[in-house]
Amino acid sequence: MVLGTSSGAGKSLMTAALCRVLRRRGERPLPFKGQNMSLNAWVDAGGGEMAYSQALQAWAAQLEPEVSMNPVLLKPQGDTTSEVIHLGRRAGTSRAEHYYRDWFRPGWQAIRTGLDQLRQAHPGGRLVLEGAGSPVEMNLQPRDLTNLRLAQFLRARCLLVADIERGGVFAQIVGTLALLRPVERPLIRGLLINRFRGRRSLFDDGRRWLEQRTGLPVLGVMPWLEECFPPEDSLDLLERRGRKSAAELEIAVLRLPSLSNFSDLDPLEAEPSLRLRWLSPGGVLGRPDAVLLPGSKRTLADLQVLQQSGLADQLGAYAAAGGVVFGLCGGMQMLGRELQDPGGLEGGRAEAHGLGLLPLRTVFEPGKTLRRRRVPTCAGAGLPPAAGTEPTGAASGEAPWLIEGFELHQGQSNWLGEAAGGTAAANGGAWLAEPGLGWQQGSVAGSYLHGLFENGPWRRRWLNHLRARRGLAPLPEQVPHHARQRELLLDRLAEAFEEHVNLAPLLAP
Repeated sequence: MVLGTSSGAGKSLMTAALCRVLRRRGERPLPFKGQNMSLNAWVDAGGGEMAYSQALQAWAAQLEPEVSMNPVLLKPQGDTTSEVIHLGRRAGTSRAEHYYRDWFRPGWQAIRTGLDQLRQAHPGGRLVLEGAGSPVEMNLQPRDLTNLRLAQFLRARCLLVADIERGGVFAQIVGTLALLRPVERPLIRGLLINRFRGRRSLFDDGRRWLEQRTGLPVLGVMPWLEECFPPEDSLDLLERRGRKSAAELEIAVLRLPSLSNFSDLDPLEAEPSLRLRWLSPGGVLGRPDAVLLPGSKRTLADLQVLQQSGLADQLGAYAAAGGVVFGLCGGMQMLGRELQDPGGLEGGRAEAHGLGLLPLRTVFEPGKTLRRRRVPTCAGAGLPPAAGTEPTGAASGEAPWLIEGFELHQGQSNWLGEAAGGTAAANGGAWLAEPGLGWQQGSVAGSYLHGLFENGPWRRRWLNHLRARRGLAPLPEQVPHHARQRELLLDRLAEAFEEHVNLAPLLAP
């Protein structure tokens, strides 16, 4: 089990690294996190919802992600309320003060069931567990579902990870160990220092001090990794901004208060010629090459924030001047004209006026759409028109693209306006061949399809249309799916992990 001295210590990536290392050694690692709180989600092959970090760990283990790897998922819906998902399906909602009273026993049962399902599906595998936050939050420890309770239940060998970049690494480690109960202390087999900058020999004195003080081996000192990996939360995602100052294109991404599924943008972040500029409500939009509205867990509330901050007016003026705007899932819903919530599912207004940049009406319904999709575009539509051209459609002569992704949304959208030209005219403004997945009008488009930008040729074609508007040379379009690049990054992570971490004490009986 990989535990951390705090949230953001690097547990998710260290667990992924451990999974890939064990897989390369011929083992069958089984990633598992009993309970995760995250708005960054994935849909497995059975249509179940799970945290993206466990999907990443499954890929590291070269397994297909499945909800049994993350049986309890909490998705915040505000400061004190979360949606509760058990084994991929919505189980209800809970206020923070009532969670352990109402959900502790059902949650523990879901964790036990997930473990059983995972072991039955992969007999002979080795569980690789990830903890959550700190294991010694004293006000929560007696009811903690996913750290030391699970470690004791499975007699797991635990690795304690501390982030030296944040400072106070000695206090983090010694304080965490001091707060463990006597029955828990023997579970810790070693320490890992994460995100160390500079020559590791500079930490030799610190390493010796920790080993003498704690009686535990420091199994490794992991360096600061410059590779771009999906973060566990949006704060970590924002901490990796500001690179690629010489990028040729800039895309503004609206940082919504309830931002969700931000891993949709990782393929764009990995493009060397592109810089993403995250813009909070109240900021100045300026003239980027495109604007992206990502997904939201609270679409109506985030829409209201955009409207009250003035950013909605800036976006309207930008689109009216021919600017390229693309909305993903909840972001696309905001681009529409009408949003209706007759059942109060969003916890606010029953209806609202959208940004009015796409003629769409969205109605929020109790059922959540969860499914994987593989669909063609309408003859290359969904792409911004190049400078001086008509909107992209069948008349452009471009062949359709096959797009892979998944749906994860509450609400259904319908086209209200006159259709654009080309193939879209026969399909009500749609740019994906199957109804209800995506629409386009001029340079404004949107889609319900998460993972859209992972499709390499389509992503590069989209970027090349932006580049054409700027008079830039096109990029090669025959590039693989982003999953290929993710595999290479996971291999690099595993190689760094093996170089800097001694796993023998952790893996020994």
